[in-house]
Amino acid sequence: MSNFDTGNLLVRIPTRHKPWSRHIVSSKAPRVCVIKSRRRIYRLLRHPRHTCSVKLRTPRELKNPVNHIYSRGPKKFVATRRIALYNHRFLQLYTPRMEDLTHSPFTVSESLVAEHKLARTRLISAERSLRYDHQDRYVSSLRPTNEPQLLEQADSILRKLRKVESETVWSVETEQVPHIFPGMEFLTAKSTIESTKLFKYMKKLPKGALLHAHMDAMCDARFLYNEALKHPQIHIRCSGRISGAASLRSILPEFMAFPVPFTTGTIAVSISDPKYEDNAWIPLAQARKEFSQELGGTESFDRWIIKSMTIDPEEAYKEYNNSKKVWKKFQSTFLVASNLVRYEPVLKAYFRELLLSSIEDGISYIEARVMFFDRRGVRENGNQDLDHREWCQIFSACIEQVKQDMKKQGREDEFVGAKVIYCTLRSIDFSELNWYLEECIALKKEYPDLIAGFDLVGQEDGGKPLIDYLPQLLAFQERVKNEGLNIPFIFHAGETLGDGDGVDENLYDALLLGTKRIGHGFSMARHPHLMNICREKGVLLEVCPISNEILRLTSSMPMHPLPALLNNGVPVALACDDPSVFGNMGLSYDFFQVMVASEITGLVTLGVMARQSLEYSELPSEEKSLALERWGKRWCEFLRTIVEENVGENL
Repeated sequence: MSNFDTGNLLVRIPTRHKPWSRHIVSSKAPRVCVIKSRRRIYRLLRHPRHTCSVKLRTPRELKNPVNHIYSRGPKKFVATRRIALYNHRFLQLYTPRMEDLTHSPFTVSESLVAEHKLARTRLISAERSLRYDHQDRYVSSLRPTNEPQLLEQADSILRKLRKVESETVWSVETEQVPHIFPGMEFLTAKSTIESTKLFKYMKKLPKGALLHAHMDAMCDARFLYNEALKHPQIHIRCSGRISGAASLRSILPEFMAFPVPFTTGTIAVSISDPKYEDNAWIPLAQARKEFSQELGGTESFDRWIIKSMTIDPEEAYKEYNNSKKVWKKFQSTFLVASNLVRYEPVLKAYFRELLLSSIEDGISYIEARVMFFDRRGVRENGNQDLDHREWCQIFSACIEQVKQDMKKQGREDEFVGAKVIYCTLRSIDFSELNWYLEECIALKKEYPDLIAGFDLVGQEDGGKPLIDYLPQLLAFQERVKNEGLNIPFIFHAGETLGDGDGVDENLYDALLLGTKRIGHGFSMARHPHLMNICREKGVLLEVCPISNEILRLTSSMPMHPLPALLNNGVPVALACDDPSVFGNMGLSYDFFQVMVASEITGLVTLGVMARQSLEYSELPSEEKSLALERWGKRWCEFLRTIVEENVGENL
């Protein structure tokens, strides 16, 4: 034993630790290595989370180590000890002449360690200096004047609650969710999210404004379907008969409202009837009632209709598992729902419901993107001549009615109003665009308090880039200026995985065209200069976290580029985009996903994003000041609620 040296030490390493072979001088077998140096032994033993067996060779083995490398008999080894390492600390070490390795041979003065830690703190502070929670002007705007301590207290409580739930909720794997973690795929995690205490506080948080949501996808799909069932004018048809599970998955319904009575031209009583002819119209209520019991009856019919207007986890994460595939499913949901939304009685109930459901989620102001591509809607009597001017009348009337209803309930502070952003498709030709631009100006003149701006919508990767429409957009801008109107561009841009392609470059054209805000801006994090422009010129990004994840621009919230935007001081407001399709009604789910996905993000970041949504809205200055004042009161109440409900809770 006295002649023992490091050349006689074998270290048995599991195969999964093979990368450590670069620290080993010679290798006799995949799982057994010879160490030639004490320094390398020390480096190996200190490696985190490694567990290895250290064995001492006998003189016989020294003569022929290759032949005897796998010998396991007790006589083959003078000594065998196991070393367990956790968090860089030796728990056991029983190997001859290795005791000196239990203490680090390197020593350093405490002053040098303190100097490094100070430099580290300064570096982190400098790197985060542009974040909202590191700037006094943002923090002071959220701190209650009479109770300034509430902000820090409430923030501390929610941070501790997030940590507790990270350990108790988001670390418990189940058969249904085997890879659970905070900020994971929303559709898989939705029920878990709703069970948390943190989500209950996100529901109570005053959200400010909802600046990015498409009207056709803002109400719960079940509400839209139930409204449609109330009206005998609404009919349904399919491209083929529904005969089994396969056709339920592959065939989409189509709806249309017709005058009553309407001759369907078919003797079939339902779309599952063997006598059903392709594309034959049948009253919706009748088709539901008579749906085949063998296929599941009315319950199966209802599930089929709802599924056609939504995206479920199986579709988002398996069946349509990339951006291009899931966009096809996404667009199909609008094709199904649009004819229901465009029917006058449904439109009135639908728009009112989107206002009320938003208010219940803590949203006090809305700018809804309305697709004016279809030039006519359907009147209550079934005539297809409801023009855009009458749409605007419906929107204005609903907004005023909801204001009055909230005032009667003593809740006028919870809703300050709504506007619409005039939208058409980014795939239309130039002559069509001229028509829509002209109509946008006409509607702005007639409804100056309703029209908030202009946008081109649709899949950016499949549509035309802004540069293609440049002559028309510049002419529109000049015309609006000359006529003294305020119709800002509020463009979708950067909703792509591309880097340097035409879609990604929409960001350049949007900024050069003076867009007031940018919808999505997902690829903005790749453009540091553009982020500086947004910060300096006050161009807010309408970030839609859950939408980006479900449409596969990112796999989960921890992978989302939002932290890069916040670290660069870019103005941001959270939005839900198409909640009826994704199931993220309101803004609470998006706020939750952002909160749990980052250890840095706290109440200040959430509060600033909510406040900024009002500051960057198209509300007139006086109404904006009133909205901010009301929001400030609700914010203080929110902070007080968090603190009071957690007295004695050890949070």
